[in-house]
Amino acid sequence: MSIPALKEVRFWLLVAAFAAVVATLVVPRVKLQRDIYDVLAVVDITSSMNTRDVDAAGTAESRLEATKEALRSLLASLPCQSRMGLAIFTERQTFLLFNPVEVCANFAALDDSIAELNWRMAWEGNSYVAKGLFDAVEKAESLKTDLIFFTDGHEAPPLPFSGLPPFMSKLGEVGGLIVGVGGHAMTPLVKYDDEGREAGTYGAQDLPQENRAGPPPPDAASRPGYHPKWAPFGNEVVDNNEHMAFVREPHLHELSKVTGLSYVLLKPGESLLPALERAVKPRRVSVASDVRQYPAGFALLILTLLYGALPILDAVGARKGRAPAASSRS
Repeated sequence: MSIPALKEVRFWLLVAAFAAVVATLVVPRVKLQRDIYDVLAVVDITSSMNTRDVDAAGTAESRLEATKEALRSLLASLPCQSRMGLAIFTERQTFLLFNPVEVCANFAALDDSIAELNWRMAWEGNSYVAKGLFDAVEKAESLKTDLIFFTDGHEAPPLPFSGLPPFMSKLGEVGGLIVGVGGHAMTPLVKYDDEGREAGTYGAQDLPQENRAGPPPPDAASRPGYHPKWAPFGNEVVDNNEHMAFVREPHLHELSKVTGLSYVLLKPGESLLPALERAVKPRRVSVASDVRQYPAGFALLILTLLYGALPILDAVGARKGRAPAASSRS
């Protein structure tokens, strides 16, 4: 004997929704393979990072604030079981704030720590970017992580004419990113008083325009006022724009080649995760994943069809003098 209700499409939709709800309650976790990342994030907190030349939604914000926003966004996008450590750079060293920890279980602590980074945490005013980066590579290697290093590339004082210091780590041992931060337009560096308040900007004669700690350049003898003993660099006034802030991309590209790290320019609103994924080798792990959202979503879809779409079709059919939708007998 046939039961008329069994022929109703609505009945079978209701059965399917009930089955999906039951599956949502009883389905076990499923083991899935997932790529995760172990990274040490190092943030340049030297004075030039206070330059407000990063365009964020039409508003100029400081390089440090743009860095913090990008790093917090990256933290939120990393898959669970990834690890992140946090460090700051000033003078010629990186100082470790957090050993690498699992990002989901420690999200609040990491996120709050990034948000509280401040240029006043710096213990020296100099900015030996190359030495700081090389030190960060060594720390990342010892921690068995990859590296993401945020900086504008402004060496203060400038590099000597001999060029970069030697890179002592093994090339390719640490992967990761050098993230250039800042605009390309020249902006005067902001000056601060002893209380940490803005006190104007630096002029060309306020900062060393070249490094005279090492041997003079090859063309020194042709400079005005040159004397091999008393004036080996000559006495000409030099202006190499060391008092101006702009992202030093050629220098950062050179550091990228020396260290084997990839280079990317920070663009507000763009995630750094795709660039990080291209630059490092992920660690593949088996993860117990919760898949209950799939049967739950299927049940919601059926109920939406059952109590939303079908009544509308019934109403339209009634107006046109047809039988209600999905209720015809066979």
